[in-house]
Amino acid sequence: MITLQFVYVVTGLVFTAFAILSLRDRSNTRRAGNAAFWGLLAVSFLAGDYLGDLLNGILVLLLVSIAGFGALGRGNPATTTSEERRSEANRHGNRLFWLALIIPATALLGTLLFKRLPTIFESRQVTLISLTLGVLLALAVAAAWLRPRLLVPLEEGRRLMDAVGWAAVLPQMLAALGAVFALAGVGDVIGEFAREVIPAGSLLGAVVAYGLGMALFTMIMGNAFAAFPVMAAAIGVPLLIQQYGGNPAIVCAIGMLAGFCGTLMTPMAANFNIVPAALLELKNRNGVIRAQILTALPLLVVNIAFIYFLAW
Repeated sequence: MITLQFVYVVTGLVFTAFAILSLRDRSNTRRAGNAAFWGLLAVSFLAGDYLGDLLNGILVLLLVSIAGFGALGRGNPATTTSEERRSEANRHGNRLFWLALIIPATALLGTLLFKRLPTIFESRQVTLISLTLGVLLALAVAAAWLRPRLLVPLEEGRRLMDAVGWAAVLPQMLAALGAVFALAGVGDVIGEFAREVIPAGSLLGAVVAYGLGMALFTMIMGNAFAAFPVMAAAIGVPLLIQQYGGNPAIVCAIGMLAGFCGTLMTPMAANFNIVPAALLELKNRNGVIRAQILTALPLLVVNIAFIYFLAW
């Protein structure tokens, strides 16, 4: 059976390649730090289940230490020249975008079809498995069509990861942080504080606190999925749903949208805001965030209004 372990192995092997290529890259004066960082991340994917809590914790501390002490640098791998890329772009035109569309198309089809094959694919993880298969399929099609040199895909991938740097692991760590917060009862503490601040019997106050809380906690944690268990336990379930009788589907779904407004305004959402800035080589690493704030704030107000007017 193909399980989530398949995704971990593929990801771990990619990071292993990045570590080896980083160590060989003499254009990067901090290549040892890059090699250690990507190597440790590879170990977490390939052997995390076997290391135990203590060793995994030490591994995370090592990752934080490497990033915190500025041991990461950027290399200049020899892939393709600007002239070669421009020539290929002119030659193939917009057909190049079909390669990118292979990934979501495979993820969608796999999610719909693989659930019918529970003996072959782990039914709870078919989306992640399909996404990984889509990446491998797109890579295979690109290799057959464009015929790059063998190491070009890996070197380009490493170049992008070096540009993103330590922020690449933020989604993984912040998702774990959300689970830790939920288990530690942070939601209960915030709920007690909210009940002291929100005027008694004020539905509007509870809705505003919920919407703002989702956005703010998302800004802190970088991920609305991580913020949701905390705010749902604090305000969403006990106040809006149980006390005031709100529609659970509307409260939860639009509450997530309010959280995503926070995603637009925080560097902690690295995969949305820092990665594009790195890929586009913007001079201001927060340029994406600055461009999104004037969209995020009105959307937050609208989402809070939707909860108030639609959930009851």
